[in-house]
Amino acid sequence: MGERAIENRIRKLKVLEEQKKELEAQINALQEEIKKDMETKGVEEMQAGIFIIRFTSVLSSRFDTKKFKEQYGSLYSQFTKQTASRRFTIS
Repeated sequence: MGERAIENRIRKLKVLEEQKKELEAQINALQEEIKKDMETKGVEEMQAGIFIIRFTSVLSSRFDTKKFKEQYGSLYSQFTKQTASRRFTIS
């Protein structure tokens, strides 16, 4: 593939990434409107036509690796491993 072809693909990629950002912003705005309406109505579940919408509270437990590393640094290092990956960037 020639340099010109790669440059054209990068330009197209940049346009699509921008469109993706715009679509994600629209999606988030619509979700927030629906959530706000549900909070106003005081419901966690509602039906709208064929759709059932749920906006529920969820509790989860997460392991605090930062705190564990601070308190048990040597133990932490015994159970960590390095991984290799490749990163694709365009600037």
